[in-house]
Amino acid sequence: MNNFELKNPTKIIFGKDTIKQIETEIPKEAKILLLYGGGSIKKNGIYEQVKKALTAYEVVEFGGIPANPEYATLIEALDVIKEEGITYLLAVGGGSVIDGTKFLSAAAVYDGETPWDILTKNIRTEKGMPFATVLTLPATGSEMNSGAVITRAETKEKLAMGGPGLFPVFSILDPQVISSIPQRQLANGLMDSFTHVLEQYMTYPVNGLLQDRFAESILQTIIEVAPKVLKDPTDYDATANFMWSCTMALNGLIQKGVPGDWAVHAMGHELTALFGIDHARTLAVIAPSHYKYNFEAKKEKLAQYGERIWNITDGSIDDKAYAAIEKTVDFFHELGIDTKLSDYTKEYEGTAEKIAQRFTDRGWLGLGEHQNLTPEKVEKIVKMAY
Repeated sequence: MNNFELKNPTKIIFGKDTIKQIETEIPKEAKILLLYGGGSIKKNGIYEQVKKALTAYEVVEFGGIPANPEYATLIEALDVIKEEGITYLLAVGGGSVIDGTKFLSAAAVYDGETPWDILTKNIRTEKGMPFATVLTLPATGSEMNSGAVITRAETKEKLAMGGPGLFPVFSILDPQVISSIPQRQLANGLMDSFTHVLEQYMTYPVNGLLQDRFAESILQTIIEVAPKVLKDPTDYDATANFMWSCTMALNGLIQKGVPGDWAVHAMGHELTALFGIDHARTLAVIAPSHYKYNFEAKKEKLAQYGERIWNITDGSIDDKAYAAIEKTVDFFHELGIDTKLSDYTKEYEGTAEKIAQRFTDRGWLGLGEHQNLTPEKVEKIVKMAY
């Protein structure tokens, strides 16, 4: 097992009817900017619960943060923060709203020339404006980590940021919110969390026995509850396990002491930036080709995954590893998610070359757990995903 450090300061408040606890967690003198997305929280009762909990506070609202948090929209929110003298941010939404709030947390205290530099220059935020979250869409794990991904439409870019100052102070997770989430978004959440685990697990063995089993238990739980959640999102036991699995998939725990990949996400982000494809679905497009292209480097973990998750016991390591990839594709299809770029756009020709050039221009010359995935290799993987 590799050396590691682990610190996660986010307080999790989990369970039924917990949104009301906001009023005991935010300092009374705080001036709050309430951030949310397209307004669905006003239709499902969440908005009313949040507003009731904030009765004693001075609150300014900013809605309309899109599914891929857009830089231009966030700059509008940043202007509000400065004009209104906001001291505390509250994100009510899924990963996009929370990621956007993290950007605002960093940008609110940033004294550089342009906040976009936080992303392009990989500036780590050591201390941002304090913020909290009310999770309405389980998927990204952003409610208990310090990372975010921001989109800029004018340049068709989607870039990551983070730092120890971008952990939420607290996050409220009430599984009852899942009952109003559309099927497509539920499938995306299952897909996203599943791939988050794979990015931290599907690398190479370093004798991290407990870490492997942490990861495998999350994968097994997602597989078990997925059909129940999709069939009946009011099934509290299933949705509670789904929500907690999404959080545990990316709160830092399972990545410690083991290598991580994240190349699937790097490539997937480009597909979202170029075509507007749902983030989770870009992962389903890239992951199978990525594993096939890097088969020799990953086959030991692929075979272990096949044995422990899919009960594949026959054949050689290679046989088990190949079968594990196919089982994974089958699972994505069972979620109702297509796994080829051509399923989403007919304008895919030239995409691989464009992404490879972008990686070259950014200096991303060695991705993956071995840092040897060059732009040339990325081009081949994306072409395999057509």
